[in-house]
Amino acid sequence: MLRVMSDTPAIFDAPPVPEVRGALVRRLGARLEPLSDARISEALADTVYTERLRFEDHAGSEEEEARVDRAARAIASGAREAMVAAAEDLVGSYAEEIHNRFSQRTYRAATKLLPRALVNLVSARHPERLLAGDLDPDSRIRIQGAVEQITALTRRGTVIVAPTHLSNLDSPLIGYAIYRCGLPPVAYGAGLNLFSNPAMAFFMSRLGAYTVDRRKQGQLYKDALKDYSVELLRRGVHSLFFPGGTRSRSGQVEKAVKKGLLGTGIQAWQENLAAGRGGDIFVVPMTLSTSLVLEAETLIRDALAREGKARYIIADDEFSQPRTVASFLSRVLNLDESVHLTFSRALDLMGNPVDDEGNSLGPDGRIIDRARYVCDASGTVEPDPQRDRVYTNRLADGIVDAFHRDNVALTTHVAAFSAWQLVQRANPGQDQFRLVRMERSQRVVNRDSLLREIDRVVARLNELEACGRIRTSLPGDAEAILERAVMRFGSFHTRPALEAFRGGGQGQQLRIDPELLLFYRNRLVGYDLERGGEA
Repeated sequence: MLRVMSDTPAIFDAPPVPEVRGALVRRLGARLEPLSDARISEALADTVYTERLRFEDHAGSEEEEARVDRAARAIASGAREAMVAAAEDLVGSYAEEIHNRFSQRTYRAATKLLPRALVNLVSARHPERLLAGDLDPDSRIRIQGAVEQITALTRRGTVIVAPTHLSNLDSPLIGYAIYRCGLPPVAYGAGLNLFSNPAMAFFMSRLGAYTVDRRKQGQLYKDALKDYSVELLRRGVHSLFFPGGTRSRSGQVEKAVKKGLLGTGIQAWQENLAAGRGGDIFVVPMTLSTSLVLEAETLIRDALAREGKARYIIADDEFSQPRTVASFLSRVLNLDESVHLTFSRALDLMGNPVDDEGNSLGPDGRIIDRARYVCDASGTVEPDPQRDRVYTNRLADGIVDAFHRDNVALTTHVAAFSAWQLVQRANPGQDQFRLVRMERSQRVVNRDSLLREIDRVVARLNELEACGRIRTSLPGDAEAILERAVMRFGSFHTRPALEAFRGGGQGQQLRIDPELLLFYRNRLVGYDLERGGEA
């Protein structure tokens, strides 16, 4: 459970823009120096090509288009000096766009306003609860896990928080959780489209967000983002990456994660070791489990439309509508424990667990010296990109394992999983793409059968929880689970995943929305819950 720490966290002030720009340009120069003129031309041409493609869909500013045109002319000239200058100009502009002007004053202002804003959202719809004094967001947002270990590690080094990603609301919720735990603020990348919601843009920018434009696909831009992350970590700025990349379209817990930004941790750590600054860096997986997801309808449709291959960015989902976000938050915060944020035990940059003092632990639980894995006998750091990729792969596997261990099974997940099992058994041989398009008359499940299936699934979840493979937060019996799930599904979505069937004398039937049912069911995929059940 949440315990608010008494210590005031150390708050960073962002370095000035010229300093950030200069750092990223220097890193670019170091990368370009050993390259031939032809390789530099290829790198610059990649950015010119991808940027002009972007301009076809989204017109750039005059400055952007002029900068890309200058890069094209530099390529045509073939002059190394001109091409390097053009690349530096592009990266300098990226640095200014990415950088967040974070400050202690704005952070403190935002953290004072955010709890009040959450209370106001609930009181606007439920004024009686304001009079009753029952408007504490902490009673609806459960924060648990290794909070004390993480707090200790922030005093010993730099922490990278690596959460699961379900919704665009994850960032402000995580920012709130970090504040409530008394942890230092973290810097994190937020998609440019998220800033189209003015209210969320206010809080995100003041809670540590920097800008990521996912429409920019050039390698120069991707390298600039990584370099920015290295600079922050090297300077001791706690950071947050969503290692899964974009939101989970299907609703599943991430089965694999992207390793680009994770790799910046081991780079920053080795740079600090080489400079004699020490500066340990730890990675903290974090799992978000929510009863409802704001963008569920849009996300599952995208997953199905692309047969699991998600679009890189969705710009027009429910998050872009401020009234919809406010309505969702007010309804969700009116539910008991509707959001769970679980901090997992920390890992080092090679995927080893660490103890409360920040020591790396081997398979036998003994302390190991992690520096010797990247240094020679004399203690000098030995650069080895292939070795670092192996370590980052191990770290990624450790994060995914933690995501699944600390996922919290909630009533909506259990009811949806159980109902989907009944749907599959009634339609043998049909894949999910056919099931979501079933005839409306078929979109029902028998209530008694569903209760028996919920009992079976819960029994299996209890076994898994006893082995430390998942967490649960469920009421005592199948009736209570189903009742609460139906109530929660009906509290926001216009087409509830599961609802009481009205009319036609079908009192023992429940109507389903197969798309939403699939989305919420998917949260429990990967736990071997399918076996057994009624024939």
